[in-house]
Amino acid sequence: MAIDIGKIRNVGIVGHGGVGKTSLVEGMLFAAGAVTRLGRVDDGSTTTDFDPDEIKRKISINTSVAYCDWKGHRINLVDTPGYGDFIADARAGLRVVEAAVVVVDAVAGVQVQTEKVWKFATEYTLPCVVVVNRLDRERSDFFRTFESLGRRLKGRLVALHIPLGEESGFRGFVDLVKMKAVTFAGGKPTEGEIPADLGDRAKEYREKLVEAAAETDDDLLSKYLEEGTLGEAEMLKALRAGITEGKLVPVLCAAASKSIGIHALLDLIVDSLPSPAARPEVGGTDLKTKQAATRAADPKVPVTALVFKTLSDPHIGKLSLFRVTSGTLRADSTLLNPGRGARERMGHVSWLQGKTQKNVEALGAGEIGVAQKLKETQTGDTLCEETHPFELPKITFPEAAISFAIQPKTRGDEDKISTALARIAEEDPTVHYHFDPETKQLLVSGVGSLHVEMVVERMKRKYNVDVNLLPPRIPYKETVKGRAEGQGKYKKQTGGRGQYGDTWLRVEPMARGGGFEFVDDVFGGAVPRNFIPSVEKGVRECMKKGILAGYPVVDMKVTLYDGSSHDVDSSDMAFQIAASMGLQKVFMDARPILLEPIMNVEVMTPADHAGDVIGDLNSRRGRIVGMEPAGETASVRAVVPMAEMLTYESSLRSMTGGRGGYSMEFSHYEEVPAFLAEKVVKEAKAEKESAEKH
Repeated sequence: MAIDIGKIRNVGIVGHGGVGKTSLVEGMLFAAGAVTRLGRVDDGSTTTDFDPDEIKRKISINTSVAYCDWKGHRINLVDTPGYGDFIADARAGLRVVEAAVVVVDAVAGVQVQTEKVWKFATEYTLPCVVVVNRLDRERSDFFRTFESLGRRLKGRLVALHIPLGEESGFRGFVDLVKMKAVTFAGGKPTEGEIPADLGDRAKEYREKLVEAAAETDDDLLSKYLEEGTLGEAEMLKALRAGITEGKLVPVLCAAASKSIGIHALLDLIVDSLPSPAARPEVGGTDLKTKQAATRAADPKVPVTALVFKTLSDPHIGKLSLFRVTSGTLRADSTLLNPGRGARERMGHVSWLQGKTQKNVEALGAGEIGVAQKLKETQTGDTLCEETHPFELPKITFPEAAISFAIQPKTRGDEDKISTALARIAEEDPTVHYHFDPETKQLLVSGVGSLHVEMVVERMKRKYNVDVNLLPPRIPYKETVKGRAEGQGKYKKQTGGRGQYGDTWLRVEPMARGGGFEFVDDVFGGAVPRNFIPSVEKGVRECMKKGILAGYPVVDMKVTLYDGSSHDVDSSDMAFQIAASMGLQKVFMDARPILLEPIMNVEVMTPADHAGDVIGDLNSRRGRIVGMEPAGETASVRAVVPMAEMLTYESSLRSMTGGRGGYSMEFSHYEEVPAFLAEKVVKEAKAEKESAEKH
C-alpha cells in the first residue's frame, strides 16, 4: 500500500566531497532502526556506498537512496557525491526531493562544491538545512564555520545549536529553542542545564534566533518589537514555517561518527521540512495538447514518474531509480516513455535501502523507488500512462569538459569497448564517446580526469575490457597558401604488361572552409576521359592521408591541365598513383601550412580570480572576446586553440581553488604559427618512422 503523501519527507544529502555525508546518512538509518549495525566508510560497510569503486576509494561516486521511519514519517534519503567530477549526480538527486541537507566540514568550512550544490538547491527553490559536521575533529570551529556560511552562501542562516566542548572534547550542543544542553552517552541524547561558561553566548545566539523567527511574520514582529521576546510555542511555529518556506536556513551541530546531532536532525526533517504535498503541482508538457500543463502531486491522478539515476547490478542488470510525481505506480503495469516512444513493463517495483530492494505492490505520489530491466528508459526520462501522455522537463547535466583517446590493450577488443561504453553512458549521462574519423581515435569525454579514470576502471571491472588512456590527437589539417604546378608521372615496366600514367597538376588555395574542388582542364584527350576519375581519386586519397604531416588536406583547388597515356600500359591504378605523386610534389611547392582547431571557451570563475583566468588564457594563445560579471562570479569568453586546452582543467582548478568551471565547443580553423607548425611536423614524422619500424 502506498504511503500517505503527507507523511513523506524526501531529502537530498549534499555537500563537498569528504565532509561526512554518507556517515551522516548511516547515522540516521541506525538511529531510526533501519539498519542494525552502524556502518563505516573506512571499512566499506555503509549502506549507501556499496559500489566496489566507492569502497576502494572511500568516496561516493553514485547517488544512492535509503529510507527510514521516524515518528510515523517515511524519510527518503538521497545520498549524493560531493567531488566535482561526479557533481552531476547531486544535481539529479536534488531534482527529486523537497529539501536539501547541506553538510559542511567544521574544519574546512564552506568549500567549492558547497557553493555549487547551494546554487542547485536555490535553482530548484528547495528549503535547506546546514549541518556543521565533524565538530570532534582537531582544528574544528563551529563559529568560524558559521561565519563563512553567512559570507559565502545566500540566505538567512540561523543557528539552532551552538556546540558543547571543542575538538576531541565535543560532547553535544546547546538547543537554542529549548535553551537546554544536549549531551550524548552511547549515542542517546540527554537534556540538562546549560554550563555557566556558555550562558552568555547561548543568550546571544538565542536572541538572534528569536529575532529571525519574528521577522518571518509581520504580526509576530510587531509583538516582538513591543514585548522584546516570544513564547517558545510561538517561536517554534514561526521557525518551522520559515524553514519550510525557505525563508530561514537552520544550522545544526553534529559529529556523525559519534552519533551526535543525528536525532535533532531527524526531528527537524519531520517537523520542519515540507512533504511532497507542499508542492501541489509539477509542471511539464501535456503531449495530447502539446501545451505546458501541470500534474497534481496526488496518488489518485494519472501516473507520472521521473527517472533520475540508472545503475547496473552485476546480478540483476539495469536498475532505474525514479520518483513518482503523480498518481500511483503499480508493479507489473505498463507505462509509456514519451521521449523515446517506447512502452515499458515495470515488473517488480521496490523501495531501495542502498543496494537492497524491498518489493512493494505500488508506489504513490511522492515516493522514490526502483524498477528493473527497463529496456529503453534512461536517466532523465519520464514514464507516464499511455492514455494520459505527459512529459516532465529533462534533468540538466554539465557538459563534458575533458576528452581522452582510448585504445584496447588487447587486439580484437574494439567491439567490446563500444559495448562497455554504451552501457556506462546509459548509467551516466555525462559520459560521451565517439570515433573521430579524422584522427582515427575513439574518444571518451567526461566532467574531469578522475571521472574518465573511473570510466576506465569500470570497463575493466564490469566488462573485462582493459584499455589505455591517451591524450587526444589534435585534428590538425593541411592546406596551401600559394599556387604551384608540376608533373606526376608513374612508369613501371615489368616482364609483362607495364604501368603508365602521366599527370600535370595545378594547386591553389581556397577560402577557409571551402573544402576541395577538382577541375578537369585537359584539352585534346591528353588524358583519356575514362582516366579522369582515376586522377581525381588519386588526388582525394593523397589529400586524405596528408602530405606535410599526415593530416587531411582541405581548402584547396586541384586542376588537371595536361598529361599523357599509353595505349596498353595505362590503367586506373597507374593514373591514381601518378596523381598522388604529382600532388605530393606540387603541394610542397605551394607554401604548405598547418591549420589547427580553434575553440569557443567560456570560463565561469569567482570574480576575484578573473584577472588570473584572463592572463592564463592569453598565455595559451587565446583571444579574449568578452567578460560579464554575474554577482560574485564572472563569465570570461575567449577563442583558444584546442592544443592549448588539453591540460586546462587542472590549471583552472589550481588557479581558482577548484571553484572555476568551463565549457568549450569548436569554432573554426586557423593557421598554426610557423614555429609551432615546425614542431608538429617533426613530431608527426618521428611518429610515422616509429610506426614503420614496428
